[in-house]
Amino acid sequence: QVQLVETGGGLVQAGGSLRLSCAASGRTLSRYTVGWFRQTPGKEREFVAAIFRSGNNAYYKDSVKGRFTISRDNAKNTVYLQMNSLKPEDTAVYYCAADLTIILSSLGRHTAYDYWGQGTQVTVSS
Repeated sequence: QVQLVETGGGLVQAGGSLRLSCAASGRTLSRYTVGWFRQTPGKEREFVAAIFRSGNNAYYKDSVKGRFTISRDNAKNTVYLQMNSLKPEDTAVYYCAADLTIILSSLGRHTAYDYWGQGTQVTVSS
């Protein structure tokens, strides 16, 4: 079983940047596909980005394409989400999730992931 811990959230002005980290313990994260999701109060958790085990294929929510980049450093057992040109609507709790067997068509479904971190708050002020 893999344990995930997100760090890097905080308060930033619109147009600024943050880099979130998702560090794994217990298992080698390179075996897992990893996704980033976000959630605001009263709303369902929504897909942001995902990266397959190889690290060669990444997928993004349309509204973050060109601004966010997901990457992985398997040597550090960590996946990152670099967020640039942040907007107030990006404000949310951000979660990373991992799964061993997820398929492409399920990447955007939070119910398809078996392992989750505790989340990190990102607040973008206008």
